[in-house]
Amino acid sequence: MTAETAAEPALASQAASVPGWSRRTRRLIEALWRDPSQFRRRIVKRTCPICGYHGIFVSVGRPPRWDVRCLDCGSRERHRLTYLWVTEGGGNRLAGRRILHFAPEKAVMRQMRGNPLYETADLHQPGVTHRIDITRIPFEAATYDVAIAHHVLEHIDDDRAAIREIFRILRPGGFAILTAPINATRERTYENPAITDPALRTLHFSAPDHRRYYGLDFEARLQEAGFMTERFRLPPDQEVKYGLLRDEWITIARKPA
Repeated sequence: MTAETAAEPALASQAASVPGWSRRTRRLIEALWRDPSQFRRRIVKRTCPICGYHGIFVSVGRPPRWDVRCLDCGSRERHRLTYLWVTEGGGNRLAGRRILHFAPEKAVMRQMRGNPLYETADLHQPGVTHRIDITRIPFEAATYDVAIAHHVLEHIDDDRAAIREIFRILRPGGFAILTAPINATRERTYENPAITDPALRTLHFSAPDHRRYYGLDFEARLQEAGFMTERFRLPPDQEVKYGLLRDEWITIARKPA
């Protein structure tokens, strides 16, 4: 780690605390400090369907992914795609439903602020409603109407146990909103429990804490637990407009009524 890299978190923290700076300005300055190369090109403006912001999106992650984060609400691609499904047709598919959100992202938590039917859960994340293991959820069956898990299942040793638990806690007619890294060029999920070294996991599964790289059989795993599945994605021109990934879709897993 260079001195410049080590200083970046402190600089970003200073930017976040400058009085009078708007949230957009703080995020823009943070993005400039963390990844200046993203601004050395012509940047096309995007539209965030969640907050209505229209302008540039900035990078997130290491290595950075460009054109990802909304400067206003902080949403990423999966959050915007989920919102577009939830509000498709002008309604709100989550209205009046009891929701359990695993590994909740700040952007979604901000959207749900003040909703008494929205609960969060994680084994390690601070500030959640329930500190629980997704493979052993300590709630009665048919407790929730909706479960949300964005990029969670690829981190779980026994993802099938987690899927069964999600199915169990949903009420008949309820549904889970799920996203995960999926290699659409492979039919079968690639996993190997013997690979435990973080560096090797990154090479095999794309991140040091991933246990697998799903293939197109992802939905088959959900169906094994009893779910009916469907996919949601938008046409290519809409993916560009809203800053969505070209190779990502949402899987809606429904528990039969």
